[in-house]
Amino acid sequence: MTAPTDPQASLREFARSHDFFIGIDSDGCAFDTMEVKHKECFIPNIIKSYQLAAVSKYVREVAEFVNLYSKHRGINRFPGLVLTIDLLAERPEVLRRRPRIPAMTGLRQWLQRATKLSNPALKAEIQATGDADLVQALEWSEAVNRSIGETVQHVPPFPFVRESLESMQGKADVMVVSATPGEALVREWEEHDLTGYVALIAGQELGSKREHLALTAAGRYEPEKILMVGDAPGDQAAAAANGVLFYPVDPGSEEDSWQRFFEEALPRFFAGNYAGEYMDAQIDRFEKLLPERPAWRYT
Repeated sequence: MTAPTDPQASLREFARSHDFFIGIDSDGCAFDTMEVKHKECFIPNIIKSYQLAAVSKYVREVAEFVNLYSKHRGINRFPGLVLTIDLLAERPEVLRRRPRIPAMTGLRQWLQRATKLSNPALKAEIQATGDADLVQALEWSEAVNRSIGETVQHVPPFPFVRESLESMQGKADVMVVSATPGEALVREWEEHDLTGYVALIAGQELGSKREHLALTAAGRYEPEKILMVGDAPGDQAAAAANGVLFYPVDPGSEEDSWQRFFEEALPRFFAGNYAGEYMDAQIDRFEKLLPERPAWRYT
């Protein structure tokens, strides 16, 4: 029997009820919340927490690239923070202003050994080490969560999300697969009366998206009957790591993507003819949308 202290118990004990399984990412995929969360919550708190007002223009540009407009889109907040700082530090126009760019040594070391990248896991590490870099990262992360709670309200799901969820009822076990804190996920899905469509809401506290799929779906359903829906390369990677199907919600064309999913992809999935040429075409289009290198490296 799974120990009650196991944070992933709900994943391990997930009960199959149908032949099909569908995992759906939340931020930027089901909900149009990526832009507002990063531009109004994450980035202002980076500038404030790390005293980077002198180069705020560049912090915004770099952080938006990392989290919204590159192949890093959807990255967990902690490695995303470190990557933002690293890209900021390589820009000559930033260095000329001589800001105090944090080394984040403690945070980097934690990221190398941590198995779960969440506030609770970070708190436990702080209790064990007292590392000042980790304390600052946690304060930033908690400030981000407060900003999201205050700011991100009344943001409905994209058109055709609800219709798609309704079409899944009675046919598939549906789960939210996300790197967002669970509290925010539950709040957002409850606000729009969508929790009744899903069997489980899995956030960052329950591990990575790859783990979410591995513990709930892999081995319980036939691989061709498992589908991950997401808007970021990390979603695609989680699906590929588990040998399951992937449907991309294209950044910048989310409404068209969900309409295509509702009218074409979902019926194909249930009919058993989504994989192959059709899925390959969806992924090919998706992979061309997000660059790997920032524009300023070419100027």
